[in-house]
Amino acid sequence: MASSNERIVVVTGASRGAGRGIAVALGQTGATVYVTGRTAGGTPGALGTVDDTAAAVTAAGGTGVAVVCDHSDDEQVQRLFERVESDHGGLDILVNNATAIPAGLTERKPFWEKSLDQVDILDVGMRSHYVATYYAAPLLVADGGGLVVNTSSPGGRCYMHGPAYGSGKAGVDKMAHDMAHDFEPYSVAVVSIWMGILLTEQIKAGLAADPDGPLKQMAAMAEHPEFTGRLIDAIANDPGRMSRSGQVFWGAELAREYGVTDVDGSTPNSHREWLGPPTTYSDAVVE
Repeated sequence: MASSNERIVVVTGASRGAGRGIAVALGQTGATVYVTGRTAGGTPGALGTVDDTAAAVTAAGGTGVAVVCDHSDDEQVQRLFERVESDHGGLDILVNNATAIPAGLTERKPFWEKSLDQVDILDVGMRSHYVATYYAAPLLVADGGGLVVNTSSPGGRCYMHGPAYGSGKAGVDKMAHDMAHDFEPYSVAVVSIWMGILLTEQIKAGLAADPDGPLKQMAAMAEHPEFTGRLIDAIANDPGRMSRSGQVFWGAELAREYGVTDVDGSTPNSHREWLGPPTTYSDAVVE
């Protein structure tokens, strides 16, 4: 893998939230970061756009490249990686973060009383992670020593927001495990990281509107979106990262091992005692 300031990175779903924070944190290392999303600059009422994120990456010390890409469209994803190959010939880090957030996701009702749109999270989320890695794989193998990170959550192991959400997160976790097997001969590591509650633009906007409202307690438990980006940089810098490949981690716990702190110097809690340990898998291989 290239040194931090020479790395080529793709972060999907980076208009706002976790993806934006991860991209900016990796930009702080001097990397060239391609940021994808459906929301372009000038979109009325948008909480964030790919252009905003790319500018923030550049301001942080990296080179931000905005790419409008709908990750439900395989051809657009293919063109994204063709562009990266044309520009650089290889790829060091892929962060699979793009996901659908269907309306009504967090409503407390049985899945059959929610919109069938809940299954969109299996397309833009689980499936789109597969497709992005499929097209990125030749570039990661060409550079050697690359890293693929799936952003995930404990919803892959406990009940969280219903079966569509849980299946999607369980799927990307297992995908990391299985892709690691295929990537192992090429020294490309694949991990899935469970993020905690994030201090996103939406939560910040809610707090600004109602500082003492229900979001106050949630915000006190939250980690900044940049935190996971700092952790990804630490994994990429670890010469022994292949020993992590194929595993699912609480981001907060792995960060403690690496000595990574949040942007405010805090050490986020993993919430293991509440939500459980990361998923583990059998060592059996059937080919």
